[in-house]
Amino acid sequence: MKFRAKLMLVLCMCVLFVAGCGTSGSKTGQGDTQQPKLESGANTEQVTSEGEQTELSFYYPIAVGGPLTSVIEKMTEEFTKENPDIKVKPIYTGSYADTTTKVQAGVQAKQPPDVAVLLTTELYSMIDSNAVIPLDDFIAKEDPSYIEDFYPAFMSNAQSEGKTYSIPFQRSTIVLYYNKDAFKKAGLDPEKPPANWDELVSAAKQLNQNGQSGIEIPGSGFAYWMFQLLSLQNSPDGGNLMSPDGKKVFFDTPENVEALQYWVDLTKKHKVMPEGILDWATVPSDFLAEKTAMIIHTTGNLTNIKNSAAFDFGVAFLPMNKQYGSPTGGGNFYVFKDIEPKKQEAAWKFIKFMTEPERAAQWSIDTGYVAVRKSAYETDVMKQYTQDFPLAVVARDQLEHAHAELSTHNNGRVSKALSDQVQAALTGTIDPAGALKKAQEEANKALEPFNK
Repeated sequence: MKFRAKLMLVLCMCVLFVAGCGTSGSKTGQGDTQQPKLESGANTEQVTSEGEQTELSFYYPIAVGGPLTSVIEKMTEEFTKENPDIKVKPIYTGSYADTTTKVQAGVQAKQPPDVAVLLTTELYSMIDSNAVIPLDDFIAKEDPSYIEDFYPAFMSNAQSEGKTYSIPFQRSTIVLYYNKDAFKKAGLDPEKPPANWDELVSAAKQLNQNGQSGIEIPGSGFAYWMFQLLSLQNSPDGGNLMSPDGKKVFFDTPENVEALQYWVDLTKKHKVMPEGILDWATVPSDFLAEKTAMIIHTTGNLTNIKNSAAFDFGVAFLPMNKQYGSPTGGGNFYVFKDIEPKKQEAAWKFIKFMTEPERAAQWSIDTGYVAVRKSAYETDVMKQYTQDFPLAVVARDQLEHAHAELSTHNNGRVSKALSDQVQAALTGTIDPAGALKKAQEEANKALEPFNK
């Protein structure tokens, strides 16, 4: 009897112990999984465990004036706030060239960024190095109107052989900025900027007085780009500097020699532009300091000039010769191959966020870049901005006459060959015909492996 009593007592204690374990587990609702403790004031809907959060490294360059790092950082903070399971780490990587170098080093080391803004002209280089993924599978999941909403001129540098490899972000065309006050002082109509090459020279001569130059065109940094705009304006058939597949270039043509000669003549013959290679960043500074009355530069500087100019200024289409024309420019979003699929998914989500119509509109307002989507110009914020500041639509309207920026296989060598020889012509060490002949020969060598 005593044995039975002891046995019953042991069994009861076991039952009570098991029941207690079950009650303890039910408090969390997840067995023995504990929920993370919330920080004071934290939003319960936005908290995830550290292991569940996907972190993205985001490389971005800056090539225009203004405090754009703070704008980018604010945008990425907004994204993480709306998407608490994804944390974007924005990394300012210098100029476009610096960013490309850092990306290439990361790709070679099998440690690329997760997402980056690179020049659109890096398209073939990224494909040839097997560094990025096509985005068509992601695009296919969106409404068809999504990709159709981006301006075709901007998509021309994003696609190859039927695939889309990047999404437009900070995009531009080249425009003419002119000082209206200087026009008035020189006896020129401030509402009639020069419309063609002859008018540009004529106006620049009248403006070239009292230590102020008539016109400045930068020859550093993006010499090939500035030459391309003159080439497009002098093309009788709308031809571009390269073939659509990026395997051939057409530098050494009579029309291009004429275009380069025109640029050289602004200094050597007409004496309306300072001697030498004008620095990319110095040209808009000279305009703001009223050292020059007109400049040809990216629309990406529009907001900086708007906020900094102490004089009335205008923005206009680039003066034409045989036709209007400008290459597009700027950077697109790329997603990298050697990263986890969940990071690629997160990167796509980030790209969609950064290019939403309202956000594309605000980015354009904050920077001067062209809003990359048509619907951005239908937002209330953009309608109000362009009503108050009509100059903001000049670059967008010029897209009708825009063409793909110079982009080829082995693009670094090809664009350098052209830039080096353009600069040599500008400094007078070689004539335009000789410069473009040499650039063509160097580019042909660089492209030879892709034409076998």
